[in-house]
Amino acid sequence: MASVDVEMVKCACTDCVCIVSLEKAVMREERAFCCDECADGHKDHPGCEHAGCTCHG
Repeated sequence: MASVDVEMVKCACTDCVCIVSLEKAVMREERAFCCDECADGHKDHPGCEHAGCTCHG
């Protein structure tokens, strides 16, 4: 069976629609997030500030 290298994943924030490269992702507890806001559960404000995304954590 051939192996697959995953380079891009969906942000681990539940309602975020961003796709992030594992190389540039913000990692928390082995989960990949698109930014610190998503990784921190949106403590300071909703949204990740990426165009077209309206996540709230």
